[in-house]
Amino acid sequence: MPLLKKTLLATMMTASLIAGTVAQADEQLLIGSTSTSSSQYGYFVAVGQIINQHVEGVRASVVETGATVDNLRRILRNQVDMGLVTTNVGYHAYAGLGEFDGRPVDNRLLWVYSLAPQNLVIRQDAGVSSMEELDGVRLNPGITGSATEATTLAVMQALGLSPEYVRGSTTDVVAGVKDNRMAGYVKSGVGDKLDGSSMDIATFTPIQVLSLSDAQAAILREQMPDISVVDIPEGSAEGIPAYSTWSFGLAVHASPDMDDETAYQIVKAVMEHPEPQVSALANLADVNIAELTLKSGTVPFHPGAARYFEEQGYTIPEHLVPTE
Repeated sequence: MPLLKKTLLATMMTASLIAGTVAQADEQLLIGSTSTSSSQYGYFVAVGQIINQHVEGVRASVVETGATVDNLRRILRNQVDMGLVTTNVGYHAYAGLGEFDGRPVDNRLLWVYSLAPQNLVIRQDAGVSSMEELDGVRLNPGITGSATEATTLAVMQALGLSPEYVRGSTTDVVAGVKDNRMAGYVKSGVGDKLDGSSMDIATFTPIQVLSLSDAQAAILREQMPDISVVDIPEGSAEGIPAYSTWSFGLAVHASPDMDDETAYQIVKAVMEHPEPQVSALANLADVNIAELTLKSGTVPFHPGAARYFEEQGYTIPEHLVPTE
């Protein structure tokens, strides 16, 4: 082969490799989730599969994180592109409220997929039968950096309760409750059912779920309008009676820097392929995610997400209209 042709061929091959490397880098998308022991982690694995199968040119990977607050910090540092963010903490971050006072995190709504009752799961032999008896009791308020943790702390303060807080990952906490090193923990439910980690504890020791009293529910409704008080019917797990607790929405938020077309294609794929999501979280079978999003979202839509909802004929509430 003549030298000129060899040189041109080598140049073309090098350029192709460089272009391929750049294209591959541009296609990578990181999704911040939560602990792998949580039922919610499986949901984000399903979302990643939907993106990889139905969004051309994008390759998604799910990252285990400390959930909402951790994901928001990672969005701020450009370490993840999108992820699990609860509706209440997402709003606090966007508006610069609470622990985000003076350092807001610009995050944009893609969709809301479920409501998350916060279950205060306690060993039956802990000597605690009501929330009024929690003072001094060893309690995990939620995994470190999660919305559950932040919300539990705010709820306990509003109710004037002072448990002895024990921090740790879900895996550590489940082991601690089983070993009776702590009385219990607060964990997001899966619809009207207890989380898988709570069911795991129940196989080793009898559990109970503490309920808000009517007076406590009234306090939370007055002082914490960013959360809801919900009534969970009997049967969240075998032998668990009906109870009242606090709740927020589970959502997927994105960095405002996400490309508009990418956000549009992701939302479109998720809305049009519910089966993997229902396989991950059975309670989603009866959920209209689009309507739940418009009802429960708390921060402005990403422009790409808004485009999809508008194309479907939905009217976007004023507080969800995209902003610059």
